[in-house]
Amino acid sequence: MEKSGISRKDFLKNSAFGFAGLTFVPGILQAEPKNKIEETDSRVLKSANSYTLKNVRLEIGFEYDADEVTATKTALFSIDIENGKIKKINPNQPNSKATDAKGMLMLPSFRDMHIHLDKTFYGNKWQSVRRREGGVKGMIKLEQQILPEMLKNSTYKAEKMIELLQSKGTAFARSHVNIEPTSKLESLKNLLKALENKKNVFGAELVAFPQHGVFYTDSVPYLKEAAKMNIDFIGGLDPYSIDGAIEKTIDFTVQLALDHNKGIDIHLHESGESGLKTVEYLIDKVNENPNLKGKTYVSHCFVLGKLDKTKQEEIAEKLANAQIGINSTIPFGGLIMPIPTLIKYGVTVMAGNDSIVDHWNTFGTGSVLQKANLAAQLYGYSTEFGLSRMLKLATAGPLPLDDKGVRQWPKPGDDANLVFIDATCSAEAVSRMSPVKSLIHKGNIVF
Repeated sequence: MEKSGISRKDFLKNSAFGFAGLTFVPGILQAEPKNKIEETDSRVLKSANSYTLKNVRLEIGFEYDADEVTATKTALFSIDIENGKIKKINPNQPNSKATDAKGMLMLPSFRDMHIHLDKTFYGNKWQSVRRREGGVKGMIKLEQQILPEMLKNSTYKAEKMIELLQSKGTAFARSHVNIEPTSKLESLKNLLKALENKKNVFGAELVAFPQHGVFYTDSVPYLKEAAKMNIDFIGGLDPYSIDGAIEKTIDFTVQLALDHNKGIDIHLHESGESGLKTVEYLIDKVNENPNLKGKTYVSHCFVLGKLDKTKQEEIAEKLANAQIGINSTIPFGGLIMPIPTLIKYGVTVMAGNDSIVDHWNTFGTGSVLQKANLAAQLYGYSTEFGLSRMLKLATAGPLPLDDKGVRQWPKPGDDANLVFIDATCSAEAVSRMSPVKSLIHKGNIVF
């Protein structure tokens, strides 16, 4: 994210927003406050308590031909923002002095629900991945060698990656953060510094992630310490192939989560019998401990893509009943996840980039809108209705219209977490991966 060489004059001229009542600082547009602007760091200013946006495009319903959705109806509105919330949604006031959204489509800001902000090459010089040897355990060995060097400026790189996500419309992430004997708690501490520096313009929840195994390397004491810190989930990694015991690892993870009132989010790459047994055992443990319902997730869960259709439906129903969600990177190629089946049974499905530029992968773009687009292509969601539904993979749930075309977002009182897209509707935004023009997080205008 290098600084642009564009002049201030050209930046102002080309911006998606009008500039009535705005203050410009490098990379940031902020509403002119009624009281003094409070500076929080060299790049970010705290926004005004209240301001109004005009010419905001919102979806208001579907158009039908018989029973088929053929188009999405939109209209322009004025939106009052106050104290980080949407205060009022008014008829458009095009001649007011409010900040001009210029007809851009307003959507819920995006949420990347599986990423590793703590370990990346992003912000440093380009590096491709090294030749892999020894599977995940081989990558653990590699990490043990390179993490000490990566940690030296991991706060800076995390901030750069956050800025990349923001440029793609994402204002919130669930980040897994290494907790293991090599990093100990340093990776977590460094990421917490980055998040503190970005607290006004980016939100996050953290997963204490034993990347090197819970018992394969003795991560137990560090996980116990991390559980007392500012994290939200206890993570895990392939309990059978890494730790050699499904029950022992899952039991530890579940108990640690219960002891500290945390959720669970486990990486599961295993696609054979051990993968299925892990999913089924986790379902049983969550059913035994209802406090974990709605707070437990399996990331990747590639085994679901290897099951026959009957078994997929059986497991999807069990996951839904246990309120266990799936976080997917929407893989493609030889493995296609049964996302439509999961959605059919009411399983919460969320998407993330996972890697951006690191020693695991260099193909991450930072865009979860791209993930929604990829899912739409893979699973045939090509109609106006289908494309509009896939937006939930980018927003982690919220959609402007419900399935019947009734506007359900935004509403007064909603958090002002907003992204402005150069598109006429959600379906176009997903299909065309339309450009992101502006981002607002809890009322703070990020750009």
